[in-house]
Amino acid sequence: MTRELTVVALIVFVTSLFTRSVDPVIPQIADGLSVEIATAALLSTAFALPYAIVQPVLGALADMMSKTRLMTVCLVLLVVSAAVSAVAPNYIVLMASRVVAGIAAGGIFPIALAAAGDRVPVKMRQVAIGRLLAAAMIGNLMGASVAGVIGDLAGWRAVFAVTGALGVLVVIAAFAGFRAVPKEETTGFDLSTLGPNYRAIFGNPLAKICFGAVFFEALFLFGLFPHMAALLLESGEGRASIAGTVLAGFGAGAIVYTFVVGWLLSRVGESRLMLGGGLIMALCYVMVSLRLPWPVEFAVFLLMGFGFYWLHGCIQVYATELAPAARGSAMALHSAFFFLGQAAGPVAYGVGFAYLGKTPMLLIGAAIIALTGYVCSRNLRRAPVTT
Repeated sequence: MTRELTVVALIVFVTSLFTRSVDPVIPQIADGLSVEIATAALLSTAFALPYAIVQPVLGALADMMSKTRLMTVCLVLLVVSAAVSAVAPNYIVLMASRVVAGIAAGGIFPIALAAAGDRVPVKMRQVAIGRLLAAAMIGNLMGASVAGVIGDLAGWRAVFAVTGALGVLVVIAAFAGFRAVPKEETTGFDLSTLGPNYRAIFGNPLAKICFGAVFFEALFLFGLFPHMAALLLESGEGRASIAGTVLAGFGAGAIVYTFVVGWLLSRVGESRLMLGGGLIMALCYVMVSLRLPWPVEFAVFLLMGFGFYWLHGCIQVYATELAPAARGSAMALHSAFFFLGQAAGPVAYGVGFAYLGKTPMLLIGAAIIALTGYVCSRNLRRAPVTT
């Protein structure tokens, strides 16, 4: 990776800390702010929904202006939101700070993928994106596991304080690192490009497959994550550190994927990767429905993270080529649908658990995830491209 992409990976890493660090301490937040656990779980929706909604705007800004500058500004906002979360006097203020965090985070990871698409030829792009995913997944892993430990030792407010402090360090690194890289070629602020850019994206017949697939992935996969601490609590395991460890298994599996993605592509091929990824995740959800001991749950989440990127990694590469001249907008829409799914997921699982039961809802999720992998494997095909 170039020096610029190395700095981008560092920003992606610290942003990912913010994304999953709340999940292990949901029961603590509920207890500390005197709200129901199901209500506290909506903090994930408060982060994901604005993340999704702002994507069309942030993607357009990234195409018109500097991607690195936009990521830096968003990172500063993310740090401010963490400071507010750490001292939030009530649930409303905490919810509002997570909304701001979601908006700010929305200007980082999808723009990072677009930056990689601008600088890396398509034949090498899956590996470059895999490295950015590694940064994101290490952040997810540490965000979940370390947050659980911090929550047990010092309470949920300390989680926000620590992640905010790490964010400050990365802001300093970003200012220093981006100053040394060449300036990007941009079109300048021009609203007249919005219509043509989005028409080009949706004019590609693969757009509906890419965007629809990541929506269902996120809804039925990540929708479970905010509920895992409560599920473990029902099984007698109330330690936030254990919930964080189980969730961190997903990140660990994703990191394993980044080391073998080149080998998998050459030996398995994209179509089988997408089909296999859907089937692996479906199997994992069936195993979660069995309510196994937490060390087994950790192994299940590790396998789930590994299988997730078999499918998701392929979809991301196709998304970068939907409209090369509007890559920032395309990746922003990709993330918009992905985080719309994440926003709806906790609500869907909350309702499903209440009215259908936990096992039926998990099995429904497994079936839809498997179907998503099958549809992608049948419909996503690479057309000849130039590098």
